[in-house]
Amino acid sequence: MWLSLLEFKIADEVLSKELSVQFLEGLPTKKKLFPYTIEILEYLVNKKYQLHLVTNGFENVQHNKIRESNLSKYFKEVITSEASNSLKPHKEIFEYALLKAGATASESIMIGDNQDADIKGGINAGMDTIFVNHLRVAPTVKATYTIYHLKELEQIL
Repeated sequence: MWLSLLEFKIADEVLSKELSVQFLEGLPTKKKLFPYTIEILEYLVNKKYQLHLVTNGFENVQHNKIRESNLSKYFKEVITSEASNSLKPHKEIFEYALLKAGATASESIMIGDNQDADIKGGINAGMDTIFVNHLRVAPTVKATYTIYHLKELEQIL
């Protein structure tokens, strides 16, 4: 928040801390999901895929957000940057996730909508990647697959 306020020439440390607290408290209450999220999670679970979530975020905030969105039951492990001591796209967070999942990079695939964090991170860890390009931006990182809607995962997995 501090840097955001500075963009508007507001150098108010107290306000930035207050806004940060309010943002982190309110974040888990935002429950809107991408279209077809529940359906594709059900599809993947029914096909016996083990799903794990890797997120750049605080442990408490991310777990609350997932719980409030009714997504907890789909993920065997939730790996946060806080718990792993690393951030996407660094390979260490993915190595930590693979260790927690008991999986190898060659038998895993990273699905994400952020080219810099998710796709670069998956590539750095030696995984195949699926870029979910909801915004239809020009790709800057070469993912193994690029899709534009979650339903398209059914054609790949």
